[in-house]
Amino acid sequence: MRSYRRDGLRFDVRDHGPNDGPVVVCLHGFPQDSTSYDEVVPLLTDQGMRVLAPDQRGYSPGARPPGRPAYALRELVADVLALLDEAGVERAHVVGHDWGGAVAWAAAGRHPDRVSSLVVLSTPHPGALQAATLRSSQAARSAYMAVFQLPWLPETVALAGGAHLLRSSLQASGLPGPRARHYAARMLEPGALSAALGWYRALPFSRGYGAGRIRVPTGYLWGGRDPFFAPAAARGTAAFVTAPFTARELADAGHWLPETRPVDVAELVLEVAGAADRDETGNPTGPQR
Repeated sequence: MRSYRRDGLRFDVRDHGPNDGPVVVCLHGFPQDSTSYDEVVPLLTDQGMRVLAPDQRGYSPGARPPGRPAYALRELVADVLALLDEAGVERAHVVGHDWGGAVAWAAAGRHPDRVSSLVVLSTPHPGALQAATLRSSQAARSAYMAVFQLPWLPETVALAGGAHLLRSSLQASGLPGPRARHYAARMLEPGALSAALGWYRALPFSRGYGAGRIRVPTGYLWGGRDPFFAPAAARGTAAFVTAPFTARELADAGHWLPETRPVDVAELVLEVAGAADRDETGNPTGPQR
């Protein structure tokens, strides 16, 4: 499949691997797109997995609705469920990075019947993130989110500086140059930056739609040099998972794990998904390493 629709919106999708393989859904963050997983995908499809990587709401040109409520977390999760429905998939292994990680936590917490396993990259569980905000450096690390919620100002500053400003800020956070250039160029598409910032501006409309305790097999991978998430939040995530949980810190890694540490990402996905598939069937039918 190349696209799917929900509520009049059209979402672009990258679909790789055998149609009959275990399905992995890869969710990108800000300001990425589905290409953030380009180096991860072949490592999964080589093991027989089918990978669906959508350009999410605000990032697909055909899915940039107006208004803050359109980007509330419940809508973002519903988009993922609609993808599974369109693909004819009852349950999938879900992977999420950055904002995609927040969507992945919520999807697994709210709809464990649709999620076989979960792997989150960088983003702590929302409960751990909230707790860390009160007792660590997390509040300072998240200060940019308040700026992003301001109307029109972030777009004015970013667009005035053009692709160079966006690219340089991404590179300064540790993103490789080619990826930074690609994402910056996409954010200059008509309406793209405002739509992507809609995820931040919709935070007041997402209150009460938390992930809760996670009851599916879960993996969590985070970088010790991530500038956006405090170690306290990462280390506190285990308290919110009641299923088998595997956490790994990459001490020398930063925030952009799909682009910079694809082998580590793929290895954890294969490990967690394979174990989950074996638990469900009693046989080693999941992808083998």
